[in-house]
Amino acid sequence: MIAFLALAALLVAGPQDTESPATPASPSLTIGLSAPNLTPEQQAGIKQKQEQIRLQHEPERQEAIRLNDLAANIHSEADAGKLVDGVAGQLTHHQSWMWTTLAIRRRVTHAEYAAVSDSSGLIPEKRIVDVWNEYVREIDAPEETLITVPEFHAFRRVQLWNTANIQWKREMMQSIWTMPNIYALDADGQLREGCRALEALKLIQELHERFTNLRIARDRLAKGLPFPDVTKKTPPPDAAPAKTHLALASELRATIYQNPIMPAAYRYQQEHGSLAYDQLVMRLFNELMPPQ
Repeated sequence: MIAFLALAALLVAGPQDTESPATPASPSLTIGLSAPNLTPEQQAGIKQKQEQIRLQHEPERQEAIRLNDLAANIHSEADAGKLVDGVAGQLTHHQSWMWTTLAIRRRVTHAEYAAVSDSSGLIPEKRIVDVWNEYVREIDAPEETLITVPEFHAFRRVQLWNTANIQWKREMMQSIWTMPNIYALDADGQLREGCRALEALKLIQELHERFTNLRIARDRLAKGLPFPDVTKKTPPPDAAPAKTHLALASELRATIYQNPIMPAAYRYQQEHGSLAYDQLVMRLFNELMPPQ
């Protein structure tokens, strides 16, 4: 996987969530406890394995809960720095990766605090869209990967609803990838027209790794289908047939996963070299979060 280091600076490795491409599960876990052919010993073994997975995930989950709470209670740039450092530590396991340099973290911290302290500090959706479109043009990705501001806002709405009402509700899915409190919301709980720094980076990473989710939002927008109300647990019904929140979740998972971005990124790196790719990404990062 190409590390999309600057635009997805805090999101280098792919998250494990419902929108990821399907990966084969362990046969024992796939069968499930209710399978009639399992012996009591096999069922006990599956339960033990599931408990081991839960225990292994628990430290990550507890740290995600702490950081999600912090994301909702930033009152100073120091608070924003703790959030950024915490996310960085979880992603790199406190190893020294290029993007974790102090200068990069300081810039993300400053942008994060600016966004929560005043709505004028939010990163405009248009700037994010412009940076994204510049990236896909540079790497010569297919035309369909160019997006519009309305499409990006629709994408945000689906992502927030899915994060807050599906992923974060399930203990085994609680991680830094599914924290709902990084989104920029107004007093009524609706999405603002701009993004917080970590939100922008996460959404760019989502576009890069799972472009199919943008296709879903684009299709709903083109067909005039209603989007879920991010302040409620269930979305409004579509015209016909009515869809529950579970149906929308199924829609997000069932779409065939095809990513037109990754082949183009690989090809660019092969043709121009890793240094040129890194320079491209850093230039775009400077456009997304200009140095002070």
